[in-house]
Amino acid sequence: MNTMTYNGYHARIEFDAEDEVFFGKIAGISDVIGFHGDSVAELKKAFHEAVDDYLETCRKIGKEPQRPYSGKMMFRVAPEVHRRAALAAELSGKSLNQWAEEVLEEAADHFAEARLSA
Repeated sequence: MNTMTYNGYHARIEFDAEDEVFFGKIAGISDVIGFHGDSVAELKKAFHEAVDDYLETCRKIGKEPQRPYSGKMMFRVAPEVHRRAALAAELSGKSLNQWAEEVLEEAADHFAEARLSA
């Protein structure tokens, strides 16, 4: 996976072989912000400009810009998974939130490392 990061925003980068252009979209927000470039340098510049333009537009219209992530996660799991996770957290002397954060961070790091080495 090819990604770029700027000013706290992340984008996934792809290449369109037919049009011979790199393009990207900012990830983690519902506002749609895309950009493109013919070279890596152009793509990077376009990404920075897209983020800066987004923040400036939000400022001008009085809208709070969306940030990629709030730190709040809410999801459902099977009761048995919940029970085992709560038990693992308790036995490790941590709250379920602390335990889950560590497990998710480790899994995300492992995923990112695997993607970088591919």
